[in-house]
Parts: sequence; structure tokens; C-alpha cells
Amino acid sequence: MRYGFIIDNRRCIGCHACTVACKAEHEVPLGVNRTWVKYIEKGVYPDTRRLFTVTRCNHCADAPCVEICPVTSLYVRPDGIVDFDSRRCIGCKACMQACPYDALYIDPETHTSAKCNYCVHRTERGLEPACVIVCPTQAIVSGDMEDPAGRISQMLGREQVTVRKPEKNTRPQLFYIGGDQAALSPAHAPPRADYLWAEQKTGVGHHAASAALAGAGVSGDPEKLLAMAESEARSAFAAPADARRTYDAPAKGVLWGWEVTAYLWTKSIAAGVLFVPLALNLLGLMPLRLPLERSMGLVSLVFLALTGALLVKDLDRPGRFLNVLLRPQWRSWLARGAYIVTAFGACTALWLATLVLGVTMGQALPWLLVVLGVLAAVYTAFLFAQAKGRDFWQSHLLPLHMLVSSAMAGGATVLLLALLGGLGVERVAAGALQAAILANLGLLLIEFKLPHTSHDAAAALRLILHGPLKVPFWSALLLGHALPLALLAAFPGNGLAVLPAALLVLIFALVTEHVWVRAPQLVPLR
Repeated sequence: MRYGFIIDNRRCIGCHACTVACKAEHEVPLGVNRTWVKYIEKGVYPDTRRLFTVTRCNHCADAPCVEICPVTSLYVRPDGIVDFDSRRCIGCKACMQACPYDALYIDPETHTSAKCNYCVHRTERGLEPACVIVCPTQAIVSGDMEDPAGRISQMLGREQVTVRKPEKNTRPQLFYIGGDQAALSPAHAPPRADYLWAEQKTGVGHHAASAALAGAGVSGDPEKLLAMAESEARSAFAAPADARRTYDAPAKGVLWGWEVTAYLWTKSIAAGVLFVPLALNLLGLMPLRLPLERSMGLVSLVFLALTGALLVKDLDRPGRFLNVLLRPQWRSWLARGAYIVTAFGACTALWLATLVLGVTMGQALPWLLVVLGVLAAVYTAFLFAQAKGRDFWQSHLLPLHMLVSSAMAGGATVLLLALLGGLGVERVAAGALQAAILANLGLLLIEFKLPHTSHDAAAALRLILHGPLKVPFWSALLLGHALPLALLAAFPGNGLAVLPAALLVLIFALVTEHVWVRAPQLVPLR
């Protein structure tokens, strides 16, 4: 048994009965939708036509939202329906980043994720979903696709159907008859700011685009910024110029805000301040004195504590944060990362205790800290890779980016500690920081020179290089990379010159994280 939907665009009249029925059936709050209708107009007057496209959860056979959820709040039932349990949800919004179809939202009343669940309370009693029975033209067809006698199975056998974003390999179970790419692909029909009432400008919760984009460090009218993002996606590749979006649901804006940016920054410092000097010491390249080791351990623990606080702060249900450790879903890198950070913090505390107590434990614990530090630095790259809705994060270079970024932040922090304590390893720390900066510049060059085969990835890159994020990005490149590199090369033994270089690296590492986290989120998924 496998349930699915067919949307027959030849029959849909855009009446929104499905949207209203869904809201009434599930008491969906205003400002958010489980089902909505998108209007697209094509052609040039007087030869124009309007397309109606019903959009909702695709109940994917390989659902990325299920894979990324750290607490099994989302799951696939034996009948193929992707359902959710709001009692488990911690409000991390990872599922919203993973869904390529923009089908999930945060309920403004429960502060947990929600979406279309195929009206399982009706389906289990042999009834059809509310949207199906209310459709006046029978444009929505539901049923068991494995039942050869069922209508949906027969239609799939004789009609030509399409799905949204097949390149994502999610195997969606929502099929369109007569689906037009201008309606199915977001880049083909960007929103228009000059259409009166064409889009609800503000919503509730994470659907309040104004509040979300204001927190993203992007100035200007939110609607125009979202239009710019989709225009960038459209101009990245050849797309029809005669398609216009004239009605749609509210945009969600930026879901992972400053908390996630700051968490990446604090985590990179916490990991890098230990694994960089410890690795160099174990390889015989940097001598470590006891005062520096104690300072490294203390700084790492402080920034790990800040990392944990920021993670909890970002949750919409922070009181449930222990669910990640007590009820983990092991395929999620968010759950795996929570255990990696916990293990890294425990080992760091143990190592610091041995230093304070004067206990010798050999090289096993330092090597373990190096391994855990590297894992703590890079695991978020694999979490971002599970966010399949954001193409820019799917880069194979992202783990290296995060490792090198952590080495930069850690090297700069160690250099500051060495300078302030006069511990005699300033030259080695400065050399390590130089190497990390050069490696990061090389990775950025490769990232920007490699062709991006996806509309959304190319659009995010254009937003970074030429769009509203160009000022912070180029500032980070010049002031956080080029200038510190020049200072370190010109004055290797001068503490007065090296000190600002380390500070600039740390400050603009935060700016770089800001750009990397926000750029893909400015490219809408719907």
C-alpha cells in the first residue's frame, strides 16, 4: 500500500476550496498553509493564460525531512504517508530546510513543525482527505497507488505526469497532469512587486518575511528582496520571460538566523583552539607550555558552552532540547553532532582537569581531542548537506570549508593567547594561521570558479558576489583574509602588528558565516 496524490491541472479552477477545507479540517492558523494554490500567468496581452497549481507536501518515498529530523518527529508510515508527531518536535526548523518543496511550516500556536499529513485521521477510517472531497472539479485525486483497481493507479497508468524537482531524487508521491514548469519551478516565475494583492506580505511566526529578512542583515523592502532573489535564480540560467507569478502563499524568509551564524562561529573557535595546537604539538611542530594548554582548554569550554546556549536559543521549543540526546534519530547529523559536541566537551573537561591536577595521561587523550575537534568542526557540513532544499549547501567542499574555517578561528585564538601570555610560540601560531588563511582563499576560489548546475546554487552565488550580501562578503575577503595575511607576512615577529591580524580574522570569520548561512535562504523554494 502506498498513498499518493494526483493534481489534474486541466481541471483546477483556482477556487482555493482545498486550502479552506484543509484549514478547517486541521484548524490551521492564519498566515500558514498546508495546502495552497499558486497562480501563474503566461504570455503577452492579448494572448495570455492563467495556470493554477495546488501545492502541498509531496509525501516523498525518500523524504529528506524525515532523515534530517533529530528526534523522529517526522516519519514515514507503512502506507507511505509522511506524518509528524508534534509532541516530539523541538522546533529546530531543519525539516523546513531539507524540504525542496517548501511544504513545512512552524505552527505559530504550538511552535512545532506541521504540514499536510494526508488527513490520516480520515484515511484510517476509509475516507478521503478533506481537500479531495471538497474539490468541485475533482482536480485532486488520492488513493492507494498500488491498488490496480483504484482510480489513481489507473490514471498514473494512462496519463503523462510530472513531479516537482525530480533532480532531488526524493521520489515524490504527488503527481501533476498538465504541469507547467513555469508553475512547478520557482525560478521560472519570480514574484512581482507591482501586482496589487499578489502575495501576502506578512505572515505569522517564521512566515513573517519582514521580521525574518530584517534579522538577516539585509536592508530594503522584503518583498522586493525576495523578488530579487528569484530573479537572480532566473537570470542564472535561461528561463522564459513571459511567466509571471500573480498569487502565492506568504514567503518564509530566513529560517536559520543569527543564532545559527553565531553557533557556527563559536563552535569553530571551540574546536580549532584545541585541535590546531594539539595536532601541531603531537607532530613536533609546536611546543606547548602548561599555561597555554590551560588557557586553550578553558577557552574551548567557554565557547562550547556558548555553542550549546545558541543551539537551544534557536529552537522554537527550547524546553525539549534534551530530546536530541534522549530520543535521537541517528540518521540526522543534528543528533550525531549533539553527541560529538557532548563527547568533545567531556574530553576537554577531562583533559583540563588532568592539567590542573598535574596528572599525566600520555598522548591518547590529546589525539582523541584532535579527532573529536575535527569532527566537531565539520559535522555541520553534513547537516547542511541533509538540507536538500538549499542547493548551495550541497557543495562537496563544505566539509573542507568548515575545517579550514575552524583552523583559522582556532589559530587566531591561539595566537592571541600566546601574545597575551608571552609564551614563545607566536611565530609558529602565526605560521599556522597564515596557512589556514591561504587554504581558505584557495577553497573560495575553487568554489566560485566551479560551475553550478543548479538554478538555486547559482542564484545564491550571485547574491553573494553581486547582490545584497556583496558588501559583507567582499569586506570579509579583504579585511578578514587579505589584510591579516599581509600583516602576518610583513611583521612575523611584531606583536603589535600580529595582534590586529588575529582579531580581524576572528571578527570577519563571523561575517563569513553570516553570508554562507543566509545566501541560500534568500532563494525561495516555492
